[in-house]
Amino acid sequence: MIMPVAIITGASKGLGRALARALAARGWDLVVDARSAGPLQEAARELRGSGGRVVALAGDVTDGGHRAALVAAAAELGGLDLLVNNASALGAEPLVRLAEHPLDGLRRALEVNVVAPLGLIQLALPLLRNSAHGSYLSSYEGEAPYIGEAPSGPPDGGSETYEAHTTSGNSHNSYLSDSTPYAGVSGAVLCLSSDAAVEAYPTWGGYGASKAALDQLSAVLAVEEPGLRVWWVDPGDMRTELYAAAVPDDDDSGRPLPGTVVPALLRLLDGAAPSGRYPAAAAAPAGTGSAR
Repeated sequence: MIMPVAIITGASKGLGRALARALAARGWDLVVDARSAGPLQEAARELRGSGGRVVALAGDVTDGGHRAALVAAAAELGGLDLLVNNASALGAEPLVRLAEHPLDGLRRALEVNVVAPLGLIQLALPLLRNSAHGSYLSSYEGEAPYIGEAPSGPPDGGSETYEAHTTSGNSHNSYLSDSTPYAGVSGAVLCLSSDAAVEAYPTWGGYGASKAALDQLSAVLAVEEPGLRVWWVDPGDMRTELYAAAVPDDDDSGRPLPGTVVPALLRLLDGAAPSGRYPAAAAAPAGTGSAR
């Protein structure tokens, strides 16, 4: 039996590794990448323990040759059903105000967070359009998500409630109504976003701008490729190395681990949710609570 295939960037740690672990446990074949070969091979050994095929390719997603190798590996496994653009760059470590933000750092954030995902999508589209497991994503009976959810509070903390909006009546997502003619034979693209893409938080300007651009790219892709499911997801605050690098003086011991977000991502996949922007809390199964 040919199993579904996913490409996951930034899969050696954090949310990328947690999602890869969950898909491997379901029998998916995986192509995973990270910049550091050692941690990536360690992750690959763990993933292979579930019995599926795992191709681990160390490299930088900003390298066009590396992106081509990822897609070629998926083709060798039988095709591509899910592309996960998870790899991210902050642009400055620690984060700084825009007045001091290094321009080279902003360029790097845009290359990693926007240009590289688009480059990977462009190469992957022929495989995604011909996903052998498109029927897995073909039947969803629900409302399209609200684009631009209410903020859950700044990434550096806050006590605001994490509201989940899933109504389709708002003008922001009128072009993604649940009457969109999905072909039912294509795959899915999942892009990891941030609430910094839609809210103005001090020091998060460069990173937030790159994620806002990724959101817009994803939204346009969803319109241009109605046969695909395109999800851009704000996972909420997590206890990751990326967050520690962004705000090193913050105590992140109370923040949830990346694995707590995975059920929300799997719900999008299992429900073949319509294209749109989701906060992880809105996509999470009942009773799992917010990712914050």
